[in-house]
Amino acid sequence: MEKLSTDEIVEKLTKLPGWKLKSCCIEKEFVFKDFKTAFSVMTHIAFEAESMNHHPDWLNVYNKLKIILTTHDAEGLTTKDFNLATKIENIVKSHFFV
Repeated sequence: MEKLSTDEIVEKLTKLPGWKLKSCCIEKEFVFKDFKTAFSVMTHIAFEAESMNHHPDWLNVYNKLKIILTTHDAEGLTTKDFNLATKIENIVKSHFFV
């Protein structure tokens, strides 16, 4: 998997509101109504990530979920990261209210 250029990353981020570029990763924090909802979202994301063989780094504290995406093998961002971020957005929007 090939690393994306800075221009490609910036262009792809315009389609993902709230996602921020941090050195070699993109990240976003979601806030849900409670822990159960946050954990449920994580479970949905886990199944999608597993099917893509692309796994996020994340931190969950009560109702907050911070997701960090990077492609470790490429040592930077690839289309895999943006594909998973898009799937995460769809999961959150279609199943949960943030």
